[in-house]
Amino acid sequence: MKTLPKRTTIWRGLGWLLLIIAMCHLGIAGVYAQSPAPGQIAERIRATLVQIQVNAANPATAQDQLAAMRREYSLLATTIARYAPTADAAAQRGFDAAEQALAAADLPRFAAARAEIWTALLNGGYAVVTGALQAGDAATAQQWLPVREFRHANRFARPNADATKAVRAAVTGDLDPATALAAVKADLLDTYQARLAEALATIAVADQQGFTTRRAEAAALAAGYFAILLPAYTEQRGAAAATTAQAIFAELQQAALRGAPISLPLAQAQEALRNFRAAPLSPAEQVRRSGQMLRFLQLVPIEYERGVRNGQVTIDLEIREAITFHAGALAAFTDLRDLLEQRDAALATAIADRFAELGTALANAGNRSAIADPTAIRTTTEALLADLRKLLPPEWQKQDSGADFDVIRSALDQMENAVRAGEYALAESARLEAYAIMEIGPEAKLIAFAPQYKPIIEGYFWYGQNEHKGLAYLIERQAPPSEIAATRAALDRTLAEAEQALAGSNAPLAITTNAAVIVFREGLEAVLILASLMGSLKTPAQRRFRQPLWFGAGLAMLATALTWLLAQGALMAMARFGETLEAIVSLIAIAVLLLITNWFFHDVYWKDWMASFHQQKKQILGGQTGQWLGLIMLGFASIYREGFETVLFLQALTLEGTITVVLLGVGIGLALTLLVGLAVFVMQAKLPHKKMLIATGILIGAVLLQMVGHTVNVLQVIGWLPIHPIRWLELPYWTGFWFGLYPTWEGIGLQAAAAIFVIGSYYLAEYMQRRERQHYALAG
Repeated sequence: MKTLPKRTTIWRGLGWLLLIIAMCHLGIAGVYAQSPAPGQIAERIRATLVQIQVNAANPATAQDQLAAMRREYSLLATTIARYAPTADAAAQRGFDAAEQALAAADLPRFAAARAEIWTALLNGGYAVVTGALQAGDAATAQQWLPVREFRHANRFARPNADATKAVRAAVTGDLDPATALAAVKADLLDTYQARLAEALATIAVADQQGFTTRRAEAAALAAGYFAILLPAYTEQRGAAAATTAQAIFAELQQAALRGAPISLPLAQAQEALRNFRAAPLSPAEQVRRSGQMLRFLQLVPIEYERGVRNGQVTIDLEIREAITFHAGALAAFTDLRDLLEQRDAALATAIADRFAELGTALANAGNRSAIADPTAIRTTTEALLADLRKLLPPEWQKQDSGADFDVIRSALDQMENAVRAGEYALAESARLEAYAIMEIGPEAKLIAFAPQYKPIIEGYFWYGQNEHKGLAYLIERQAPPSEIAATRAALDRTLAEAEQALAGSNAPLAITTNAAVIVFREGLEAVLILASLMGSLKTPAQRRFRQPLWFGAGLAMLATALTWLLAQGALMAMARFGETLEAIVSLIAIAVLLLITNWFFHDVYWKDWMASFHQQKKQILGGQTGQWLGLIMLGFASIYREGFETVLFLQALTLEGTITVVLLGVGIGLALTLLVGLAVFVMQAKLPHKKMLIATGILIGAVLLQMVGHTVNVLQVIGWLPIHPIRWLELPYWTGFWFGLYPTWEGIGLQAAAAIFVIGSYYLAEYMQRRERQHYALAG
């Protein structure tokens, strides 16, 4: 056998040694990298303690498991002790108490000890996260944040902030640690105060039912949650009040363990928390919750009236929705109550009593024990709303987009519930309800701030025929729930994007600017209409036709002012008719404009040749009444259409800011419109007659095309026209906003038809003019 050289053997041995060392290093690193995270350890402790309590019949096994969990906690204890020594001490006391409870087979005491250990872990996790962020250590904060609980959220109660997103942004450098710290406090303190309220409610229920273990556990949870809130309580109420409150919770916990009466310490604990909010609502959140409360309350009698006929519940789903909307309003009131009691404690208490009265009546209808008359429900709700409007600060009563989106989602939930129950008529009613709220609130704001979302949302609500067909289309055809759910999901995504787009658009300068742009845009269109109409009336015989145009325009301005006054207090009443009314006004304007366009081209080009004949004929027929009425209608319909849109758009802005800020923008927009109007009319006075005819013909044709395109879009939105999109044609949203150009066959086709009509009228007039000239030439 051939042997290897000695040097080769040495190098090979060193190679194997290095390989073994590397593998050992990788193995150790892998073990280190796979060590449990704090959140995993905390969850394992919690789950095992629950298992011990459930299987407490085997004391030896339970003691072994408890000892193992204490060793698990030791992996976290050093870090927790560094940031929150009191939390570590509470956890150690909890483990000691759990050992003693197991030895004595005292199940209530073990449940209390388990709750003490768990809340101590939560307190420690909160302290580590906030302490690490204060030190600028976002990585440690991210590692420990999973040691937490979450608020039992629903669509009526959302946390003020998202701690997970904030800490993640701090780790990536997209958010400074101080801002992330504020978000973490808002989220976690809100969560633990909500959990504290739930624990106190559980104590009362468990005490009534005689569940001693449940009562002991809930009392320990309450004390532990309050320990987390203690620094915030001390900051707001002072050290003496905090010491007193802490003693009350300790006494409540001991009374629950002893089996003593707990009514007194429970009442004292609830009183100690009165008007306290660990994570105060921001001004924006206050407005949002107030908006939710008012919106949900307004829907309660509507749903109830639909579900009750002749003293009987006829539609269960409607009663359930009325109960749900009441619960949403009550949840918002509960969040705001401490602030409202500072304004008027007696009125706030009266409102709480009315909420309870309304809730009892709805619950009785739900279980058929007593069916209140719908009029009584409406009366109670209206009285409740009246009291709230007295109590709520004026700034809270501004319509809030976020609250509107919440209510829209609730109405869409109702729609899906109805579809799953096979109640498509109810589903359509809920869809209309959601769209009505969309129309009177967010839609007008979208037009002002993010108009690209408006046609997309309307397509999903109505008869959209793209990837996901519109909800109105699907409900009309009783589509399966899965198909409706797919469109609802797409709508939800777009609504979320639209809500985000509106979130930061409430600066006074932005409101003023948008008000000025809206007024100028609509005013410019009105100026072009008047300029095109007036410009063609140049001859002395035609000047008298300017008077009915000005008269109609003046009436339109007056009607616009009246619409503004009415809209201030009647937005909800107009909600279901806004698009329909706009469509009707637009159709009238287009019809009259088509007639007048045809009359312009024919009358202007050959009237001089037929003046004497027509004058005699008109005298015989009795004057120009038909033309005057038509011109008055044209002036009114064309200008009022712009005024109506402007009023709707400006209503949204008045809800985003003050009337003064909006009126400043209106003044700027009117001033710009006036300057353009003066320039246009002065230029018309200097233009030659023939060129003016051509220019005004082009202007009126352009206005007609824009009106046709916009009106077709409105008719498609409300379902009066089908929608067939031109899939290969992509147009930016501003082409529809400014020029009425939308990529649908109906819109483009009808605009082309209108253009053919206008151009055809021109060439027909030219043809008839040539014929008349030839006739007179031959006759002469």
